[in-house]
Amino acid sequence: MAMSRRTFHMITGTAALGLALGGSGEVCATASAPTGPPPGPPRADGRAHTVGFDRYSMLVDGRRVVLWSGEMHPFRLPSPSLWRDVLQKMRGHGYNTVSVYVAWNFHSSAPGRHDFTGVRDLDLFLRTAAETGLYVTLRPGPYINAEVDAGGFPGWLTATPGTARTSDPTYLAYVDEWLTAVNRIAVRHLYTDGGGTIVLYQLENEYANHVTEAAGRDYMAHLYDKVRADGIDVPLFHNDKGRNGYWAPGTFDTGAERGRWLYGFDGYPSPFRTPPDWGYFGPGGSTASPGTPGFLAEFGGGWFDPWGGVEFGGKGYAESRRTRDAAYERRFHLTNLANGIKIHNVYMTFGGTSWGWLPAPVVYTSYDYGAALDEARQPTAKLVPMHQIGHLLHTVPELAELDRAEDVDVGGGSALRAYHLVGPDTGAHVYVLRNDSSAEAEAAVPVAGTTVRVPVPGLDARLLAAGISLGRRTLRYSSAQPMLRLAVGRQDLAVFTGRSGEATTTVLECAREPRVTVLEGDAAHTYARGALRLDVRLGGLVRVLVEGGGVARPLLLLLADDETSVRLWPHSTPSGPFLVYGPPLLRTAERRGTTAQLTGDTVDDADLEVWAPSGVTEVVWNGAPVPARGTPSGSLRATRRLPGAAPVRLPALTGWRRRAENPEAAVGFDDSAWRTADRTTSYATTPVPAGQPVLFADDYGFHYGDVWYRGRFEGAAGAGSVSLAYVSGTQGLLMAWLDGRPLGTHRMPVPDARTVRRGTWSATATFPIAPGDGPHVLSVLVRRMQHDEDGGANDSHKAGRGLASVAFGGASPAVRWRIQGEAAPDPVRGPLNNGGLYGERHGWHLPGFPDGDWEAVALPRAERGQGVVWYRTRFRLAVDPGTDASIGLTLTDDPARAYRAQIFLNGWNMGQYINDVGPQHTFVLPNGVLDTRGPNTLALAVLADGTTPSGPGAVELTLLGRAAGGVPVTLVDSPGFPGPSF
Repeated sequence: MAMSRRTFHMITGTAALGLALGGSGEVCATASAPTGPPPGPPRADGRAHTVGFDRYSMLVDGRRVVLWSGEMHPFRLPSPSLWRDVLQKMRGHGYNTVSVYVAWNFHSSAPGRHDFTGVRDLDLFLRTAAETGLYVTLRPGPYINAEVDAGGFPGWLTATPGTARTSDPTYLAYVDEWLTAVNRIAVRHLYTDGGGTIVLYQLENEYANHVTEAAGRDYMAHLYDKVRADGIDVPLFHNDKGRNGYWAPGTFDTGAERGRWLYGFDGYPSPFRTPPDWGYFGPGGSTASPGTPGFLAEFGGGWFDPWGGVEFGGKGYAESRRTRDAAYERRFHLTNLANGIKIHNVYMTFGGTSWGWLPAPVVYTSYDYGAALDEARQPTAKLVPMHQIGHLLHTVPELAELDRAEDVDVGGGSALRAYHLVGPDTGAHVYVLRNDSSAEAEAAVPVAGTTVRVPVPGLDARLLAAGISLGRRTLRYSSAQPMLRLAVGRQDLAVFTGRSGEATTTVLECAREPRVTVLEGDAAHTYARGALRLDVRLGGLVRVLVEGGGVARPLLLLLADDETSVRLWPHSTPSGPFLVYGPPLLRTAERRGTTAQLTGDTVDDADLEVWAPSGVTEVVWNGAPVPARGTPSGSLRATRRLPGAAPVRLPALTGWRRRAENPEAAVGFDDSAWRTADRTTSYATTPVPAGQPVLFADDYGFHYGDVWYRGRFEGAAGAGSVSLAYVSGTQGLLMAWLDGRPLGTHRMPVPDARTVRRGTWSATATFPIAPGDGPHVLSVLVRRMQHDEDGGANDSHKAGRGLASVAFGGASPAVRWRIQGEAAPDPVRGPLNNGGLYGERHGWHLPGFPDGDWEAVALPRAERGQGVVWYRTRFRLAVDPGTDASIGLTLTDDPARAYRAQIFLNGWNMGQYINDVGPQHTFVLPNGVLDTRGPNTLALAVLADGTTPSGPGAVELTLLGRAAGGVPVTLVDSPGFPGPSF
């Protein structure tokens, strides 16, 4: 994930021509492929396929395909059942590819140990993507960045020798173990042999360091050789951190292979600036590799937000979504398309949740990202352009092969920018019209001997096409934007879109006058000199049937306003394409005999209309027959509406029980089983203070969450203060007790605009003391937060975490330290779930823990004290079995109260709430972890500094969305409290 906006610097060198890969690994040159229909949706069909590219696009089985991809991370949705939900929504809304990071830290709790079971089942995710009909771009690192702890490096790697992201042999040995484990799974899912749908595989991530040094070149060559040796035979690529030309073809050793390496780059332009030209129309990234297709491996579908929310003025991801809205998506994505970008990945399309200790220091729990699908899996208005553009690219093949054409003057002054492209073998013309002013402007486009006037809203863009095929007929031009073209049953279908109320003109080539029937909507038509002109005012779905005129096959034109367009669902099947209209989501469609079997979602009651392959006379929706009749449009229309979702009633959270912890602060606490902190050397990049033992938690095997220290000393008479230096991630804190009495708490500052990208923070907390000569116990709790990422390839992930040193004012006693962090990794929830709180080490967060002797209390609370207090309750849900309810937990309180809470649902650490910092107040509880039709256990570990009254305040369940339909959800295995031996 890019964190910089670099200017492009051209590097010298020539790029290799793209070559196709045979299923057997055979390499054969690919000449320019003719324009034609793209391949159908991919499946794990067991057949050999070729996967290659030329300078225009990817080539699958010799046919052009534009990859319109969305990023999602399975590790940010710890409920495998819901992976299918998100993938189906992506495919339905026009994506044909999913791009996925594989996080090393999520799968590895120790060197050589790699777990791909349960919520970490990569094989299951890849199978689900293939079943959904999506290509896969696999991105296993080893470094991924991604705003996750250590950039995806496992915690144990921070305490190892060797320099990461170089050719250091110690590091490479660990990398090889990781890639062996990942590739053992990936090789079974390659599209080249039909085992799955992987068509691209990434090496490293935004590697912008050591580019001209042997440490970097040898590292990349090693990764390339390793991946090929493991049997990965699809094209490989790297995503440049900006438009630098780093790691373009020919810049490092790929052995005897040529033409199997793609140059990709990342871009996150500000929504408040003019969209950049990164290709045909400017010195952008794709010009670094003219022999390979324009490849945006990551393009901003939003942006991440830090603790305190300074990025979006404290408004959180709602503001990210507002500033990067549907108009932003159109304006920037269409600019990319005009610049020849034919592999386009939107980061993020579904952001999800950085649950547990997964988030990097620069983000809080939510990774909603302002994405098109929000964190609760709900569609947003941003999907409109993605839906339209995606289906356009899949169904109109002329878009896959375009060259820059002569510039055209469309008027409008400096506000309007026009991009003109032409198909080299079809003669089709495409115009992207972009308005860079806030006021609407009208473009006057010279097309086919006339001038077409197209209104372009402020800070928006439109695409105009001329000369494209609409099946048996040819479009001369249209001021409406094309969305799709299908041959369904015995007729051709074409969909055009625009704003509601907009007056549009569409002209078809017609050698003879055809018969025209306006079936629905506001439309007029005229015929003259070989052209049929249709004047349509958009509103709902306007239908015009064109028949005859020397063409045997009818053409049904559907002109939809933007809101209506996202209720049109094309779906390709082996029996032929379907087009479904009405519901807010179509998940699947297939033909069984004479029946159209459809699944999907409704929210409110919805209409249903189906254009299906010939011979289909009946409709089934979500397993229930739907009475339908034929229409003049050639469709089957349901005679009654589909029912919407049932009401969802959420219980109040009552019956709370409370128990204070941190017995570690007491003088008599037994710490004899703790690790002795007596190391003298560290692998951390943070220097160990002179005369001090190593106190960094990672050096003692504690990598996630809170860590406790207990130091014994004597001979401190005359000491007036104690100073504790510590190092943490963003929003870390330290609290201390002397002989069981609280000394106070120190907190790292909330990031501001200058420090928003800082991942490692260090400070010294000084507290007044007055100890006597006798023995003393100093207890220290450090909320270390997470490891820094290693975006600069400088081992910043190895910066120390935890206590660094102790010093006394007025005395110099020797302190003997013991340290305790998290217990052994949870075998189901993984190493990122638990930290080192007493309650976590003893199962207080787990369902089934016997809390009957805890104090019964009610919320809200207002109590003052330094330390940790736990609250637990149970609640039962009874959501209708046919309803997919997205539910969150919302915490609210007086923002002046200084406390934070770890949220555990059925033992799963769903994130951290900081009441006086924010901006997050609602935490998504994913179905599967949440039992929507059964009992649940909620636990809050509240950490307060004692300076103000602390909560919790109001804690309530929140309905974030509901739909009739959804996918079957299997409860994630969530073992409860195993008993006193825990």
